Amino acid sequence: MEVIRLDNVSLLRRTQEEFSYDLKKTMLSILEGKYRQSVKKLVLDKMDFVVEKGEKIGIIGANGSGKSTLLKVISGILRPTSGTVRVRGKIAPLIELGAGFDSEISVMDNILLYGVLLGYSRLEMRNRAPSILEFAELQDYALVPVKGLSSGMVARLGFSIATDVQPDILILDEVLSVGDESFKNKCKQRIDKLWDDNVTILVVSHDLRFIKDSCQKSIWLDKGKIQLTGNTGEVVNKYLNSVVQKEARNE
Repeated sequence: MEVIRLDNVSLLRRTQEEFSYDLKKTMLSILEGKYRQSVKKLVLDKMDFVVEKGEKIGIIGANGSGKSTLLKVISGILRPTSGTVRVRGKIAPLIELGAGFDSEISVMDNILLYGVLLGYSRLEMRNRAPSILEFAELQDYALVPVKGLSSGMVARLGFSIATDVQPDILILDEVLSVGDESFKNKCKQRIDKLWDDNVTILVVSHDLRFIKDSCQKSIWLDKGKIQLTGNTGEVVNKYLNSVVQKEARNE
């Protein structure tokens, strides 16, 4: 049964320069006759693929190839400019450090809020909270506002919630690169357990050995386009060959 389907999905986004172009500058440029249209970049280009229930899929590619943006579109954080995205089931995205948290409210309230947004009751999330806090090693911080946590603590909290609520679909973006070695080992053990369950997982990682060991199927992105989809070993090897060839041309 398919749980994710992308049909002809494209996304245009403003450039970083355009994001910093404030209202005052815009008005002045209009008055001076120097106004220009927003500069937009094609970040995702006509993407088509289907993910079946229980599949573990790695997404690889160079920095700026559109990997994290693709995860945001699937998660509903970004809306595509064109095309359709269909997702079936509860989805828990762990994409950006602290994404989805309200920094002004307590750790406990954020746990409850995150769970409710995923469709769980407050009572169920209260029952889950002790195990979430224990895994994140934040038992003493339950009543502390999230803005009072270090970035490492926020990362631990996000991972703990997203993997404790047992979603139908888990979205992971470089989560194993956060935290000290002890916590990384805990993360790997929990992910190993999820891999054994029938959870659908999409994971972005530069750790190609992890992708090879953990994902049956992979998608290689390059400049917003899908270069290759298929068996992970084949996809990773062709991606690495392209990297070597590019480096050789630049020498």
